[in-house]
Amino acid sequence: MARISIIIVNYNVRYFLEQCLLSVERAARGLDTEVIVVDNNSEDDSLAMLQRQFPQVKLIANRENTGFSKANNQGIAASSGEFVLLLNPDTVLQEDSLSAPLNFMEIHPECGALGVHMIDGTGNFLPESKRGLPTPAVAFFKMTGLASIFKKSKLFGRYHLHYLHPETNHAVDVLSGAYMFIRRSALDKAGWLDERFFMYGEDIDLSYRIQQAGFINVYFAGTRIIHYKGESTKKQSARYVKVFYEAMILFARKHYASRSAGLFALLITLAIQVRAFGALLSRYFARIWQPLTDFAVLYAGFFAITRYWELNNKFVRAYYPPEYFLWHLPAYITVILFFTWLSGGYDRPLRWKNLSRGAVAGSLILFSAYAFLPKTLQFSRAILGLGCIWSWVAFIGWRVAVQALSRGRFNQEENTGRRWLLVAGADEARRIRQFPSGAHIAGEISPQRADNPDELLTCALVHEADTLVFNLNELPVRKALALMQQLKGKGLRFKTVPPGAAFVIGSDSKDGRGEWTGEQDRYALALPQVMRKKRTFDVLFALALLPLSPLLAFTQGGRRLLRFLPQVLLGRRTWLGYPAGTIGLPPVRVPVIRLSSGYTGLDAHPDWERKLYENYALQYDPVKDLRMLWKVLFGGR
Repeated sequence: MARISIIIVNYNVRYFLEQCLLSVERAARGLDTEVIVVDNNSEDDSLAMLQRQFPQVKLIANRENTGFSKANNQGIAASSGEFVLLLNPDTVLQEDSLSAPLNFMEIHPECGALGVHMIDGTGNFLPESKRGLPTPAVAFFKMTGLASIFKKSKLFGRYHLHYLHPETNHAVDVLSGAYMFIRRSALDKAGWLDERFFMYGEDIDLSYRIQQAGFINVYFAGTRIIHYKGESTKKQSARYVKVFYEAMILFARKHYASRSAGLFALLITLAIQVRAFGALLSRYFARIWQPLTDFAVLYAGFFAITRYWELNNKFVRAYYPPEYFLWHLPAYITVILFFTWLSGGYDRPLRWKNLSRGAVAGSLILFSAYAFLPKTLQFSRAILGLGCIWSWVAFIGWRVAVQALSRGRFNQEENTGRRWLLVAGADEARRIRQFPSGAHIAGEISPQRADNPDELLTCALVHEADTLVFNLNELPVRKALALMQQLKGKGLRFKTVPPGAAFVIGSDSKDGRGEWTGEQDRYALALPQVMRKKRTFDVLFALALLPLSPLLAFTQGGRRLLRFLPQVLLGRRTWLGYPAGTIGLPPVRVPVIRLSSGYTGLDAHPDWERKLYENYALQYDPVKDLRMLWKVLFGGR
């Protein structure tokens, strides 16, 4: 019988899970623990990694995503510990993140559950470490924004309890399910997780029931963990808003009087509509505002050049027809923007070379295609040439201007995250330099010298590094977290290398997803610009099939492709590829034609099939896709 049972529910976060388990191993030294991982049918290679690297971990592999609550209950049923720790896979424990809470719980038998001081990947305190009960009043203050305006108010700020100091222990109403250290006797008395909560809200419900069972919940400031938020879900999506607030409605109907629950449900329903609509607008605007700004700036430039040309540089002064401004100029600009998008000019983080390359490529393509237009559609090569030059100047110019006016706050990610200062010894630094990260290693500093945050900051400034990479094989997690908090707000970002791992993990935003840099980065299909080329090919090939569909319907290969044409256009499938979820390879959409189709003997040689998929991911080429699809159409493949 173990003293502490650690239960981790995993869903498609293999690298975060590995780092989490490595930190658990460190924190569990000298303690009687058992670790249970419940996998909710992950499509990555989480299971293979667990069996290979952590054979001592008890694994429950579900064949479907059963949800967070049910999966945790499966883990609890398989556990034997006097204490149960519910732990998210996107967390990193300090060396004392098990022993310190255990000691506290032993001294305070009235404590039924305990949460800890959580920070995000930037070193900032996560307010959900301690929360108040979401009563109708508390929910109203949060939804109306009063809780954000009056954070320190004991009336308005009760959701995140900002008026309670994060460096002091407190009795609180609600703990986070990311780290919930629970006394088994309290869990058995209060009841396990309510499986009606598929995701979100289950920690609020369980915290409340533990209090109802006669125990107290404690926010414990004596240890810290990192919590990389949003790994299994996109927290800014409309779906997240809907699922989260529906969980709040379920909680209200379960625990509040019918009248209060009805009012609460009404408020929450309104909040769902408003927040979901706002989330959709926000995500959509975040994607299109730069292309829209480029379009407006380019149009203004083309318009001014045309007007000037009309009045000053024509043999016969005359004005261009309205359709030139209504249709031709937008068409020119759309071509330039399309090739800018295709070149990665709108990817994040922004790369000046991608932006410049896209503007130049689009201009050259436009200028070349112009020669093949009918004479009636050719207005002026000079205007087109000057406009193309303007496009490059404008793309760079307005971004530089906004960057200067915002004192570097605008798009600062374009110059950050790519120059690493390694906090590692010489041997480990050499190992990390071999990672296919795409980053420039600006320098390194030994963990011993990094003990002084001022010296570490000076070293980063001297090397012009924007990111500190902590090697957790040599630097204690406690020290890394302390340095993150001491250096937050200094313009640095933080990443970690788990002990012995071949990947780097980090998160640059409190609300953003964590990111990892590892072995998949060597594949071309892991790059967003290459995936965009593949998607562009899919769409163009689908559009090319449409006018040919009456003829293709008479061929077996044609009928096969036409059947899936709508799904390809909608982005649900890709024309060619390897099976979705192939372990160790970049994720792709479900293919209409599998790469191995038409090859003989692969069934007897699965390693050959794997090599075929690896080569495709390593060296993706749309021309190869075209050749293979041509064979499908006319070669009977």
